[in-house]
Amino acid sequence: MNNEGVDKSKRQFLTSALTVVGAVGTGYIAVPFLAQMQPSVKAMAAGAPVEVDISKIEPGQLLRVAWRGKPVWILNRTPTVLETLKTLDDQLRDPLSQESIQPPSTKNPVRSIKPEIFVAVGLCTHLGCSPTFRPEIAPKDLGPTWKGGFFCPCHGSRFDLAGRVYRGVPAPTNLEIPPYRYVSDTQLIVGEATEGASA
Repeated sequence: MNNEGVDKSKRQFLTSALTVVGAVGTGYIAVPFLAQMQPSVKAMAAGAPVEVDISKIEPGQLLRVAWRGKPVWILNRTPTVLETLKTLDDQLRDPLSQESIQPPSTKNPVRSIKPEIFVAVGLCTHLGCSPTFRPEIAPKDLGPTWKGGFFCPCHGSRFDLAGRVYRGVPAPTNLEIPPYRYVSDTQLIVGEATEGASA
């Protein structure tokens, strides 16, 4: 083949133009493909921290909120409940919460940052059922030793009002404590750890 009459600048221009068109076309194909790999707005919101106003929770009352698709309980414990928690250690599987999932800021006997406000994921650690809040003392169906707590109707697991599991029930560990922190005395954020702690 004879290349004498070929305009090399024209060939180079056509090659460059074709490369640019190919790159733009690849970009138009790649952008939607990569965008669909990002989590949806709904998914991002489901995992986002939740701010909760605790000012209206009366002593003895339980507030339920959702975080990451899970129920989270916020309980305002009375001074009587806090005193009762001190008497239950011999009935509990892990009274010191050594095998529990909880932030370092809640590694204490009451498993909370502020003693009166208890925050926990409301799912049984056995099979993930949601226990019921049973604050009454010694109801007939739970027996004379019941001092109030959370009862899982699925398989009978029992937890005290610090989310600690009783001995002899199917649940292997205490209720999970999510990361949380206080913004003020009346506001807390579930899903964010306190300063200096990791989530």
